[in-house]
Amino acid sequence: MRHGDKIKNLSRTYEHRAALLSNLTCQLIEHKRITTTLAKAKSLRVYAEPIITRSKNDTMHNRRTVFSYLQDKEAIKELFGVIGDKVADRPGGYLRIIKLPRRMGDASDMAMIELVDFNEIYGKDAEGAAAKKTRRSRRSSGAAKKGAEPTTTPAAETTTDTAAETTEENNA
Repeated sequence: MRHGDKIKNLSRTYEHRAALLSNLTCQLIEHKRITTTLAKAKSLRVYAEPIITRSKNDTMHNRRTVFSYLQDKEAIKELFGVIGDKVADRPGGYLRIIKLPRRMGDASDMAMIELVDFNEIYGKDAEGAAAKKTRRSRRSSGAAKKGAEPTTTPAAETTTDTAAETTEENNA
């Protein structure tokens, strides 16, 4: 039984699992987005987010600590350079997991894991939606500030009159 066993072993020994997660993290840092199984993606998020948190403070101690996990100089340069600058103001949640269709060969659950700050698709939608919302609120508040009275259509007035007449008939 696995009572109290919180770690996902991924059917591997400790050394094999450490090497797997290290390699996946290096590839994630290099490419900013990778596709893997859902179980590996969930384990990778737990493994990589503390490493990315260390990259926010560029000190020799943090570089050596991260190097002990990754063993890849190019990944360390990228992590403490480009990625560290982008995630400096984010309080956490650096990675996003998106589920994909099952793999054809063995029907295993697949997922894409990516760095949140490096996705241009979601960033543009969020900025565009915020801009549209701002414009709408300016229009509505601008009309109220100018003292313009809202115009009603005759159809709306007739439906209100009809509703009032029906309630009077029901009461009588």
